[in-house]
Amino acid sequence: MWERKRERERRKRKRKRAAMASSACSKSMIPLGGLCEAKSKLCKVKVSVSVSLRPLAMYRKGKGKGKGMGKCSCSGVVGKNVMETCVRRWKGEEDGWCLGEKPRILVSEKLGEAGLKVLREVGEVECAYEVTQEELCRKIAGFDALIVRSGTKVSREVLEAGKGRLKVVGRAGVGIDNVDLQAATEYGCLVVNAPTANTIAAAEHGIALLASMARNVAQADASTKAGQWLRSKYVGVSMVGKTLAVIGFGKVGSEVARRAKGLGMHVIAHDPYAPSDRARSIGVDLVSFDEAISTCDFISLHMPLTPSTTNLFNDSIFSKMKPGVRIVNVSRGGVIDEDSLLRALDSGIVSQAALDVFTQEPPSPHSKLLQHHNVTLTPHLGASTLEAQEGVAIEIAEAVLGALKGDLSSTAVNAPMVSPEVMSELSPYFVLSEKLGRLAVQLVSGGTGIKSVKVVYRSSRGPDDLDTRLLRAMVTKGIIEPISNTIVNLVNADFIAKQKGLRLSEERVVVDSSPDLPLDSIQVQISSVDSKFASALSENGLISIDGKVKFGEPHLTCVGSFDVDVSLEGNLILCRQVDQPGMIGLVGNILGQQNVNVSFMSVGRTSRRKQAIMAIGVDEEPNKEALHNIGAVPSIQEFVFLKL
Repeated sequence: MWERKRERERRKRKRKRAAMASSACSKSMIPLGGLCEAKSKLCKVKVSVSVSLRPLAMYRKGKGKGKGMGKCSCSGVVGKNVMETCVRRWKGEEDGWCLGEKPRILVSEKLGEAGLKVLREVGEVECAYEVTQEELCRKIAGFDALIVRSGTKVSREVLEAGKGRLKVVGRAGVGIDNVDLQAATEYGCLVVNAPTANTIAAAEHGIALLASMARNVAQADASTKAGQWLRSKYVGVSMVGKTLAVIGFGKVGSEVARRAKGLGMHVIAHDPYAPSDRARSIGVDLVSFDEAISTCDFISLHMPLTPSTTNLFNDSIFSKMKPGVRIVNVSRGGVIDEDSLLRALDSGIVSQAALDVFTQEPPSPHSKLLQHHNVTLTPHLGASTLEAQEGVAIEIAEAVLGALKGDLSSTAVNAPMVSPEVMSELSPYFVLSEKLGRLAVQLVSGGTGIKSVKVVYRSSRGPDDLDTRLLRAMVTKGIIEPISNTIVNLVNADFIAKQKGLRLSEERVVVDSSPDLPLDSIQVQISSVDSKFASALSENGLISIDGKVKFGEPHLTCVGSFDVDVSLEGNLILCRQVDQPGMIGLVGNILGQQNVNVSFMSVGRTSRRKQAIMAIGVDEEPNKEALHNIGAVPSIQEFVFLKL
């Protein structure tokens, strides 16, 4: 009965805070806990907050006197959860910007007006087209986001110059070979692209080049406009019944295959990562690379430019092809060694080539490929349709703004890739994972280095139906940030852990729980360390804490071998004591005398009148006197204060 009453009171307080937050002053940047002043790195609004967060009063134009609220120069109300959100962003613990402050976004290449409109509704946008590398390095420190196409090189120097502020790089298109992903990951900068909006446009252009090349359209057009009538010279070949090899069976490659099938072609494909069932559903046979290039009549390239694909099509590969093959490239110019292609054209191994992309763009006017009569060229027009340009602009604008607000975009290319459905389902467990990591690291006694962490997920689902990469990243964030100056996010969590020598392993345990919930509980274990709170050690000597999500909120459910149940909001006091009457009231009275509000309290014990652990949730950090008085209680054997 008492538990239900306490839960009703907790929900009532939460609704009240939410109501206060909904009318919050949009320019506040409030640090948590303690009487302090802070100057926001983003909005430069100086604010102060009292030690107490209760009662929830307000300041209006800085004249209010209620405790627990922020103060700013504009009218409005600042609720507690707004303060917590703002300070997490101010401290770098959350991506995003202070409420009411517009992020600054630099667009270095032409972007569709529809995308710019989306950006300007939320951010301050500056368009600096054709900016040089030196100018970009000088400017980038003043921006939260950078949007590029294929012409801007986002190098390590650029990312280093923007590491104090740059949070996201958006590539308006598919390929990200002009972005240094390793450097972006190291600096915690999310890289997102727009992989879907121009898919159809690129596929259509690939088919257009295929047909134009087969029927000599470009050459015949130039000849006719020059006053010639050379019907016999420009006899083409039919595509019906011919074999097309699609190298790279991703979004664009699969769409090219669909259209080629409609033209009556036999389509084979090579892609080491393509699922065979998707290929079969289109009527395409997945084959080895050697089989693809040696048996086909036409080749269409749709692969990214990586160290393994750079100059992949060289003299050795061309020598394996069927004589008279025709090749189309609408992917990346660097995948073809252009000198090797020229030799293959001159020898007749390659009958014709149609190129939309080049190793150097624009290509040198002295390039022999430009003058070759068996080569059809277009100036990187794969995504150049009105519909695609607008779609790409909107897609990248939404991805960049989502990343700035702290949402993990499904188009992120240097962060754990999960579907929006999985992210939505696991989102309540993100906070739980981070807070368990923060609790666990604070239980480690000073002087002992953390080297090995194990995360145990208990769920009724099988291993193939539970993607835990984001949860692992949040545990890593919770462990590393409290004991270092490093800012950890979903982008760089694994890199930072490896850099600091932290080995994090995962284990999944199948339990009988509700299949509607992705997880029953999460346990964090730290091995080979001493603990400042001995009761947190399990029987095998590991620091061990468990947590669950209840009513959408993170709860601590087990410390060592003691069961507890306390909401992980505010801060936490753990006490190991002799189980006897009056202990709750005694500790509660000590905290009350120091104006520290108790939000939750739970007691777990081994048996009656033996040892027990009392877990106390508090809204504020107790002062030294309160902590000393708690430790002086004879029946309390040990205690620890933990910040959340």
